[in-house]
Amino acid sequence: MNDVIELRELRCSAIVGVLAEERERAQPLIFDLELVRPFEEAAINDDIAETTNYADVLSLTCRTATEGRYLLLETLAYRVAYEVLALDEEIASVTVSVRKVRPPVVEDVASVGVRCTVHRP
Repeated sequence: MNDVIELRELRCSAIVGVLAEERERAQPLIFDLELVRPFEEAAINDDIAETTNYADVLSLTCRTATEGRYLLLETLAYRVAYEVLALDEEIASVTVSVRKVRPPVVEDVASVGVRCTVHRP
């Protein structure tokens, strides 16, 4: 399957991290998501009912991030991936990248992050 829905640079803030300062206030995160699912019928018929509504995915991703309190970015990435798969049974796999844009490190780094891919069983 070659059809992929791409969602790039979704920004939201959430509690994630192991340091005390990260546990006390939300920090900015950036998400990228790739949903592998067929959408040729949606394209041919110009019908949103035959594809995944990306507004729902964006909302779900931010809600999952902001309603939780995660120690690890890894946990957050997998939680989002499983929630997205549960949203639409036509999604064959989802790749979630999440980055901290202001990580609490002394080195000069633009961001730190993780990426996971989950396939439907």
